Amino acid sequence: MVWGVSISWYLFLAGLGAGSFIFAIVSGWKNPEAGKVKFAGMLVGLVAVAFGTLLLVFDAKAGLQNPARFFCLLSNPTSVMSWGTGLLSVFLIIDFIELILLGVKKSTPKVLDWIGVVTALGVAIYTGLLLGAAAGFPLWNIGILPILFLVSAISTGFAAGSLAGRCASSEQLAHISFDHKLTIWLPAVEAALIMLLLAVTAGTTGSGAAAATKSVAALLSGSYALCFWLGLIVVGLVVPFVLEFLAQKKNSRSAIPFAQVCVMVGGFILRYLIIAAAVSVVF
Repeated sequence: MVWGVSISWYLFLAGLGAGSFIFAIVSGWKNPEAGKVKFAGMLVGLVAVAFGTLLLVFDAKAGLQNPARFFCLLSNPTSVMSWGTGLLSVFLIIDFIELILLGVKKSTPKVLDWIGVVTALGVAIYTGLLLGAAAGFPLWNIGILPILFLVSAISTGFAAGSLAGRCASSEQLAHISFDHKLTIWLPAVEAALIMLLLAVTAGTTGSGAAAATKSVAALLSGSYALCFWLGLIVVGLVVPFVLEFLAQKKNSRSAIPFAQVCVMVGGFILRYLIIAAAVSVVF
């Protein structure tokens, strides 16, 4: 594995936190009375991204051993990691301010909401750009991976935000139905993007062909095949799609919390596999 498992957790938590914040904002727009659901979604966003950022800092061997290294992440305007560190910092500040305003005034200014949504989208996309910017890994396709991670961030974030909202106020959550169509289609879109990523990777030519073939083979039939097919495809995508489809047909959402847990499990497995199966080009 190129990077440790901690980076898989960072990518997962950053995407989930950004998606949960977006869920909270849109919930507030759709139902201004759903203050508890909005607060819960924002709190999940703040905690997830903050904890993920700490993992990134310590993986960079900063922290107490060498705190100056963290500030180096902000010092290079041409570095994708510097962009991401800036986005993460702005996101955390905005999320914190919104939580304070929501707790004191019971509302947040729409301008700040929009800035927060744009920043959250940036955080979600950045997690894919971070990998794509590393040259020599055909699996980390910079054209597809940021889109895949964005879709996954929305999916996992909406799942986490909805679960938190259910705990905060199931009554308020029941009046927020905008995410039902999204939750049934997002797994299908994510599956299509995964297949596209694998197809594009498998079609790599030149010096990267061997590395690309090894990465795809490791996922589809090699050492990571069980995790890919059972963990990502079945648990992370098929089960949530089927349960959401049945819930809409039967007009019963009792199984949806389990589906949302499956979505989050799949979201982590996706990032773990993307890192674990990446094989570098040998020049």
